[in-house]
Amino acid sequence: MSAGCLIIAIDGPAGSGKSTVAKAVAQRLGIDYLDTGALYRAVALWLDKHGVPPEESERLREELRRLHIKIKGDKVYVNGCDVTEAIRSSRVDAVVSAYSALPTVRECLFSIQRAQVNCKGLVADGRDMGTVVFPEAQIKVFLTASPEERARRRWLESSDKGGLTYEEILKGIRERDAFDSGRSISPLRAARDACVIDTTGLSVDEVVDQIIELVKNLKQNDGGDG
Repeated sequence: MSAGCLIIAIDGPAGSGKSTVAKAVAQRLGIDYLDTGALYRAVALWLDKHGVPPEESERLREELRRLHIKIKGDKVYVNGCDVTEAIRSSRVDAVVSAYSALPTVRECLFSIQRAQVNCKGLVADGRDMGTVVFPEAQIKVFLTASPEERARRRWLESSDKGGLTYEEILKGIRERDAFDSGRSISPLRAARDACVIDTTGLSVDEVVDQIIELVKNLKQNDGGDG
């Protein structure tokens, strides 16, 4: 990994807008985007589908050895099967945090995530990008929003698909917040040098503009283009 590669790490809780914002930032800058949440969701989907409980075991390690995940554009493949839609199901929403907290799962995906960096640069979003996976990132952002606003966004995304009610989504978000922030392995928290942005009441473009401004300031302080 070249020291000159621009890495932007965007973390935040469910529904904070990090995936949408990260994609837009990557597009504006013309660099790659890594959806780490999709990686964890793909693992959770596979393990849950094969009846592997979210606990450390030899069977868990065996299943992970059989797992091959590939992200190509906006598509996610697990062992050759397109799971792009399946990983966004309410079932995966309910189980992904438990699997993501397992040290073996995180170790499995750590090297995959780190390997995505190239000289073109990378925008990575997740829950521990700035604290664990890319602590050397030049720009670290922690997006947040009120639980009610995050639930409203998730509800709007799923309401036309016959999804959960707003109340059910809000309950799930609060439970996931408590789980993600309280787990012993890579708890959800802002890196000490992260720029915290509350996205409540902000449009995607407004949040993206703030991050692009951070990039401009970085380049000015470095006295160059890269």
